[in-house]
Amino acid sequence: MNLSTILCPLDFSAASAGLVAYAAALAAATGAELRLLHVCEPQEDPTGQRPDATVFAPCKARMQALRTAAEEAGVAHVHTGMVRGEAASEIVAEASRQQADLIVIGAHGQTGLTRFLMGTTAEIVLRTARCATLLVRGPLQAETAEPVN
Repeated sequence: MNLSTILCPLDFSAASAGLVAYAAALAAATGAELRLLHVCEPQEDPTGQRPDATVFAPCKARMQALRTAAEEAGVAHVHTGMVRGEAASEIVAEASRQQADLIVIGAHGQTGLTRFLMGTTAEIVLRTARCATLLVRGPLQAETAEPVN
């Protein structure tokens, strides 16, 4: 499989740094560009106002830190993006827009009734994406997140 673009969606959970380290190791080893993506899901504001740019400032700072980590891991081309919408559909749409060869996505291990009623973002992406999807079970530690040969 020839990898030129890897998409790594992030939710800024505790496993995000390890997931980026894993995706960065794959990208560095294959020379692929790495696209880090965060989806801001719409939330109801009780006042009816739309959140301003200051709400997204912490997300931008987190994304920049993860981008720096990927660059320090040897990835030559790292791009970041944030979109608004339903996470699974936006991840699949972004993979299509960017012609991603691989999506590297974390799984939080949701089970039981919650998974049955809601599904999981990772599961929906796995079922609906047109490109290969690597589901990485967490939590990963950034220091030990290396792909298995």
